Amino acid sequence: MLVKNSSFQKQEVEFFNAEKARNDFPILQQKMHNKPLVYLDNSATSQKPRVVIDALTTYFQESNANIHRGVYKLSEQATRAYEQAHEKVARFIGALPEEVIFTKGTTEGLNLLAYSLSQQLKKGDEIVLTQMEHHSNLVPWQQMAKRGGFVVKFIPLTNDFRLDMDAARALITSKTKIVSVTHISNVLGTINPVQDIAALAHKHGALCVVDGAQSIPHIPINVKELDCDFFACSGHKMYGPTGIGFLYGKKELLECMQPFLYGGDMIAEVGFDDSTWNELPWKFEAGTPPIAEGITLGTAVDYVTMLGMEHIKLYEDGVTAYALDALKKIKGLHLYGPESVQQRIGVISFTIEGMHPHDVATLLDREGIAVRGGHHCAMPLMSVLGVAGTTRISLACYNTREEIDKVVEAIKKAQKVFGVC
Repeated sequence: MLVKNSSFQKQEVEFFNAEKARNDFPILQQKMHNKPLVYLDNSATSQKPRVVIDALTTYFQESNANIHRGVYKLSEQATRAYEQAHEKVARFIGALPEEVIFTKGTTEGLNLLAYSLSQQLKKGDEIVLTQMEHHSNLVPWQQMAKRGGFVVKFIPLTNDFRLDMDAARALITSKTKIVSVTHISNVLGTINPVQDIAALAHKHGALCVVDGAQSIPHIPINVKELDCDFFACSGHKMYGPTGIGFLYGKKELLECMQPFLYGGDMIAEVGFDDSTWNELPWKFEAGTPPIAEGITLGTAVDYVTMLGMEHIKLYEDGVTAYALDALKKIKGLHLYGPESVQQRIGVISFTIEGMHPHDVATLLDREGIAVRGGHHCAMPLMSVLGVAGTTRISLACYNTREEIDKVVEAIKKAQKVFGVC
């Protein structure tokens, strides 16, 4: 699956061939409306390689048992596989296994943090977010602030769709207790300088939370290098199953935090009057966890590790540059996001004069092209952009330049239907 190529960045590099990678994904072999499926909604969820699908089936056929409770071999087998998945994720992001908590996804991880960390805040304390946050990293803090009397502030955007770091330096002060930012915007594709933001937060004694939902499938991640305090993401966006994600947290911080959920397996001892908590990470994994999904997340990590995150990033940069160049040539189409691929990933939002984003998405679907139209769970950002919504294409490792050509052709066809070309 690895080949030599020198067409991008004018240097000879080694990366995988997307056409060969496509063969790993059974769903991409089918047709929609009698046309080959062009799947470009990867920001919402990615497709799954056969090894991930097979791993999920294999667990239920060969290893299905509850974990951490049984002393019989089947339970021990399932327990070991589940714990190995934590170890795989930890290695993947440069963390310790006990610093990796399995959750249902990014949303649950961020809610866990908002609930637990807000207990350490007092009235008047400040939380700093950005204007480009997904609802999952805005609403939990917003609602906790309403309950506790905290103040929420937002880092604004520059005219080139990046964070205004001068404004960030003014907003983050000694009153700031938590800075929670998206690593990559799910609308703009902007890669935010979270390492700099973490340093700024720490300078003022604040904690830094990173929403990594859009970064984990596309760029190499090392949480120690980022020096963020917490990093949340989802498995289903990185070729894994739905219903599973993980939350990284610095060990010393997790040990001091109160659990988000209570019940079985997260306890050490229980009495009628009080209880004590299990060791990390089980302290935050109450009840029967998503065992099959957790194990299969480990398989997804194996898959992208085999491909190489550096290879994925390099390949997707090439397709992104090609897509941006092709789309900006379409009359009446307006792009939202940084122009340079060094500042973004292949999440590309646009509007077309005279057409609603939902109409664009519907007409592209008739051509077998799956894209997303709407506010993308970022309604405040839409108000900043001055639009009701956008049409969004979002790339993965299996998307090709030929598919971008099909998108361009379909958009022009849609414009003719609406008489706006």
